[in-house]
Amino acid sequence: MNRRTRNTRRRTSIVPWMVLFILFMAELLVYSWCRVQYVQTGYEVNQARKEGRRLLALQQALTVEEARLRSPQRIRRLAQNQGLVVPDSRQVVVLP
Repeated sequence: MNRRTRNTRRRTSIVPWMVLFILFMAELLVYSWCRVQYVQTGYEVNQARKEGRRLLALQQALTVEEARLRSPQRIRRLAQNQGLVVPDSRQVVVLP
């Protein structure tokens, strides 16, 4: 065998291994990217759940605050502080 034939055989035997190596590296990169995306999505879901719980607590607090502000006792007290009184029957006009 001459030298040229040996080099050609060596190259032809290396080519399939190089292709396999490149495919393996590509698969490894795709797998790594998928895992990173999976973890990132998990963090985003966790953050959204925390935000949902915070907003739910805020909604409950605002509902309580609304009930307190609509309290008839509070409205009566504010009206009295501003000099407002309940009208007597002569001041009431009934519209048809």
